[in-house]
Amino acid sequence: MTSALQLIELLGAGALVLWALRIVKSGVLSGFGASLRQGIAKGTGNRVVAAISGLFATILVQSSTATAVIAASFVYRNIVAPRMAQAVLLGANLGTALTAAILVNDLHWLSPVLVLSGVVTHSRSRLARGRGIGEALIGLGLMLFALDLLGTATEPLQAAEVTAAILSALDQGPIFGLLLAAILAFASSSSLAVVLFIAMLAEAGTITPSLVVALVAGANLGGAVLPCLAVASEGPEARRLVNGNLTVRGTGALVALVTASFTGPLLADLLPSVGCIAIVAHLGFNAILLLLFLPLLGPFERITRQIWPDPDAEQGAPSYLDDAALDTPALALGGAVREVLRIGDNVALMMELNLRSLLVDDPEASREIARLDDRVDAALSEVKMYFLRLGRKELPESASARMREVLSYAINLEHVGDIIDRDLSEMARKKAERQVKFSAAGEEEIGELYRKTLLNLELAQSVFHSRDIALARRLTAEKVHVRQIEERSQKRHIARLQAGQPETLGSTTLHLDILRDLKRINAHIAAVSYPILSEAGELSASRVLSLQDVN
Repeated sequence: MTSALQLIELLGAGALVLWALRIVKSGVLSGFGASLRQGIAKGTGNRVVAAISGLFATILVQSSTATAVIAASFVYRNIVAPRMAQAVLLGANLGTALTAAILVNDLHWLSPVLVLSGVVTHSRSRLARGRGIGEALIGLGLMLFALDLLGTATEPLQAAEVTAAILSALDQGPIFGLLLAAILAFASSSSLAVVLFIAMLAEAGTITPSLVVALVAGANLGGAVLPCLAVASEGPEARRLVNGNLTVRGTGALVALVTASFTGPLLADLLPSVGCIAIVAHLGFNAILLLLFLPLLGPFERITRQIWPDPDAEQGAPSYLDDAALDTPALALGGAVREVLRIGDNVALMMELNLRSLLVDDPEASREIARLDDRVDAALSEVKMYFLRLGRKELPESASARMREVLSYAINLEHVGDIIDRDLSEMARKKAERQVKFSAAGEEEIGELYRKTLLNLELAQSVFHSRDIALARRLTAEKVHVRQIEERSQKRHIARLQAGQPETLGSTTLHLDILRDLKRINAHIAAVSYPILSEAGELSASRVLSLQDVN
């Protein structure tokens, strides 16, 4: 019973450390998220400044993973160059080590002050930034309290025979210690917490200096794995960035493991206490990697491109957004139009997959829809950035107006994709999970509106590309037709409800929600015709003019 209680205390203290870290990260990101992202983006003028910005950002959020995800998202959107983002990650790794050096000190007396200050700040502040500061202070106070609990909880284990046997075995095979620390850092999503725990064990004298170095190297290696999973769905540049960071840390971990038998005793002779070895090894590990790789970011980027080239599928889908065409607005706009047409094709495919998943309960369709929605979001971001670069040129008014039209249509397509992915796809999932069946008439009505929506999307693509006034009139008229179909389906559905049809009773919520969302989608689709009709004088402030008014 005593051993079980000791284990519960240890696990509880460790869980509180991790939870406090999350609170600090959440508070800082909610209070300073926008400013932090802007700071990282602006602080990438050169590699030294980029590394410093990554260092300070990580000290603030106490998570190199969060910094890595932010940097990867910037690389994905072409906001930050890949080599500058790699410098940010090198600085972020050192920022984690500096945070550990601060927290390892006996600061438990500060815990109640921070918690009290955080509660007062959070409860009295009306602004998101103030509440975020309060949340971060609470998390920091809880972390100091949890570290004190963790030290108390490990004391009985330090004298246990089982602990001695395990640590002795790890000392004989340091590679297993490295792997164990890497697994713990990955499982806990925090290399910082693992390093602090290693420092406590070292201070108690339960592990040798050589094993301390191996464990610290493993914690650093494990901390680099989580960002790779976090950005797995991003573009190849983002994945290449975090894979490169994993390679850097893996190289350092291998060197540290090989030299642990020498560096461990050397640090023990130089430092005043064994407990300092973990912190100094952590600092030295990341400082050396920063100094070694910062001057070599250019060659290192070329090597990573050879190791992780762009996937064939993405190489086979060339972008129409050619920077060489920016000096010729007509060519640049033509390429942007073709890119947005491809976005529309992906949205149409999402619609077809969603209809199939509704009718035949295909779970694979929802995953494909999510993948296509990510592709649509990425393409829209690329179009926005391309227009940002194009907007720096002196453009004639006609080109500026067309650029606004293209961007507006692309944004509407992205909204349609979101409705399909977040709403309609979720309805298909609920239908499958709850074993809901539409009535035969209800299924036919839903299928009719889906098919009409797909035809309207195809028509919108033609209107967008050709700017044909007749097609624009037809698309606007189809929006009215969709509203009539939706109203007719609602009336028939209510009639079936009143008649007590079992399938209708079970599917009523899904049926009406699907009609509503398809109506929203058609409104987004039809919006592409409004600038064309407005230019032709056929659009009033609230509706299309009648044919008599036009004539």
